[in-house]
Amino acid sequence: MTSESVAGILGAIVASVVLVTAIAYGPIGQLGKPQKQMPKTMQPAQPVAAPPPVRGPVVREVPQ
Repeated sequence: MTSESVAGILGAIVASVVLVTAIAYGPIGQLGKPQKQMPKTMQPAQPVAAPPPVRGPVVREVPQ
């Protein structure tokens, strides 16, 4: 057996071990897991209506 065939066999063994452990620990992501519950937050109170902004002076055309 050449070193390439031995490396190929060992690589296949390592890959199968990794695959088996990945399957043993469960699927990746949310598959098969319950969805996380989002904590309910209190709705912020309605902001108090601010008075309208102060308007600047009104410039009118002045007859000459």
